[in-house]
Amino acid sequence: MPIIGTLVIIDMQKGCQDPRHGARNNPAAEDNARTLLAAWRECGHPVIHVRHDSVTPGSPLRPEKPGNAVIDGLHELPGEPVLRKSVNSAFIGTDLTERLEKLGGKVVMAGAVTDHCVSTSVRMGANLGFDITLVEDACFCYAKPGPYGRMLSASTIHEANIASLAGEFATITTTSDLIAEKESAT
Repeated sequence: MPIIGTLVIIDMQKGCQDPRHGARNNPAAEDNARTLLAAWRECGHPVIHVRHDSVTPGSPLRPEKPGNAVIDGLHELPGEPVLRKSVNSAFIGTDLTERLEKLGGKVVMAGAVTDHCVSTSVRMGANLGFDITLVEDACFCYAKPGPYGRMLSASTIHEANIASLAGEFATITTTSDLIAEKESAT
């Protein structure tokens, strides 16, 4: 089955690479997102970019900060919309729902960070009735303490979130599997 549908790239901004966030998983996430973006453009399928314009004081994702800029190689091309949000969901405060309804078909998501904006957007998109595929190796997150103070690794947090999304909210895949699917269809 060829790649069909809209690629939604969530919050792939330089501020998400800020070392203040701590240890992260999946150092290849940005390269995988670049691979997806190139494949979508090659096929002529729609791409929507989502940016987080933080309202939190001191956040590297505030619009006036350098961290609000897009990660190299993931910039939009003319005609590719950029939706700006200030909350976790890409559907709140944007016209993403209306755009996806007009485009129809499947929605493929990737971005940062797995346990915040990606998970929230996948869940909300599924609840709105969209057929979501999440490319888990084109996402990443950070280590953080759990509610009882035990440090949870970024890999543990990522895997737990992916497991929670699998099936009920999204089909989970990897960049290489999705690209192989595309190539086998052509």
